[in-house]
Amino acid sequence: MYLAMNRFKVNKGSEADFETVWRTRDSHLDSVPGFVEFHLLKGPEREDHTLYSSHTIWRSQEDFEAWTKSDAFRQAHKSAGGNKPLFLGHPEFEGFESVLAQKSTKTAA
Repeated sequence: MYLAMNRFKVNKGSEADFETVWRTRDSHLDSVPGFVEFHLLKGPEREDHTLYSSHTIWRSQEDFEAWTKSDAFRQAHKSAGGNKPLFLGHPEFEGFESVLAQKSTKTAA
């Protein structure tokens, strides 16, 4: 498993607009080999921003890298430049390869 994550420092007052961008965009992820799931996480608030993290889970780092070179990636990011006023600086990318995984042994109630 490979987790690809971007951190965004969203300007105070722009949180709702930032979330709307993510909710309404066509990510094209469902058509990409190796894609497992996506999450947008809202983190702590600071004086000038709120921290957000987007992350995708992939079968492998190779699947993620293939996506970044695909037409689906270009389509999903074609309007990204217009959203820069919503956050401070550039998104900060981090990639993680799984070395240990554990799932709950309890069933949902």
